[in-house]
Amino acid sequence: MRARFDIALLIGLLALAGESVAQQANPSPCPPRPTPPTRDAHTAGYVTAIELPDGANAPANKDGNFIIGPTHTPAPEMTVQEGVPQGMVYTFDMLSKDSKIYPGIVRDADTCGQPDPSNPAKLIVTTSHPGSYTRHVSVYVPKQYVAGTASPFLIGADGPDKALFTALDNLIAEKKVPVMIAISISNGSGDAQGSERGLEYDTMSGKYAEFVEHEVLPLVESQYHVRLTHDPEGRATMGGSSGGSCALIMAWYHPEWYHRVLTYSGTYVNQQWPWNPATPGGAWEFHKSLIPNSPKKPIRLWMEVGDRDLGNPNAMRDGMHDWVVANEEMAKVLAAKGYHYQFVFAQNAGHTDRAVKMQTLPEALEWLWLGYAVAK
Repeated sequence: MRARFDIALLIGLLALAGESVAQQANPSPCPPRPTPPTRDAHTAGYVTAIELPDGANAPANKDGNFIIGPTHTPAPEMTVQEGVPQGMVYTFDMLSKDSKIYPGIVRDADTCGQPDPSNPAKLIVTTSHPGSYTRHVSVYVPKQYVAGTASPFLIGADGPDKALFTALDNLIAEKKVPVMIAISISNGSGDAQGSERGLEYDTMSGKYAEFVEHEVLPLVESQYHVRLTHDPEGRATMGGSSGGSCALIMAWYHPEWYHRVLTYSGTYVNQQWPWNPATPGGAWEFHKSLIPNSPKKPIRLWMEVGDRDLGNPNAMRDGMHDWVVANEEMAKVLAAKGYHYQFVFAQNAGHTDRAVKMQTLPEALEWLWLGYAVAK
């Protein structure tokens, strides 16, 4: 019932937007994205962090704040290794017409929204409307998986993620992480406010986690004859950019399902659309109000940001669109509340920097699964 109500509400909003489009002869083009400045990890107001030797990663058994770089050499686990058992990767498609939760929207190409004159934190998007999508889902099943057993698993955004599957092959063989299944889910297309991806990843609610739980996981189990654990300690989420904020959103709104979260360049900024007065700053509210003002949740969070990460990439200028500041503030509030977290500030790195991921992902996964039983 709730899903149907949400869909009806969204369709109503889109209908209103359609009326606005009719009145708007020239929808707003997207402004050029400014080049982000290079930020210094030692800036006043940033968290105090341990600066590591160039090329070194943060220790996989330590919480806290770390600075890496500027050289990013891929970790050995990011390359296929001879003699290491290789998992199987299966792929299937999901159509928007079959989803009760996400029937599909699209924002017209080369158009963006405009900030509300009465509220700079609210973006008005008049070119979003119902539309279809095809979603790809890749399922990694390790060679060591024992049929019939309940497996820990990781949900990844913006799939497929072949680098993740390679890392898991090697880490599982090294017994640094548990034998786990990975489910890498592509987004429903587009980006940012008014798009399907933006709706899925930037909405501050349990809706995306509910989509995964009720529409994706049952298909994985039935099609590939695997069992997925119901223990939240054995369930992890992962993503970059808005996929990263989505990973935390899943665990925040459904901690009974997920306890472990890994994010690169997490979009802990104000990207939510439609605007919601309950969380007026979108994911910026994580560090502004939600984490500081809520009881500590059983969430373990690894996160990274680059020194050239995004800053104010749209016309809102609401003071809530600097990715570096957002991640720095996340580190502060997580420490203040006593969370298990590791924050990596990467030098010589851009937004969701691939070289940084290739250097750090094995260590990040090992830290993420610390405390979970690994078969010897």
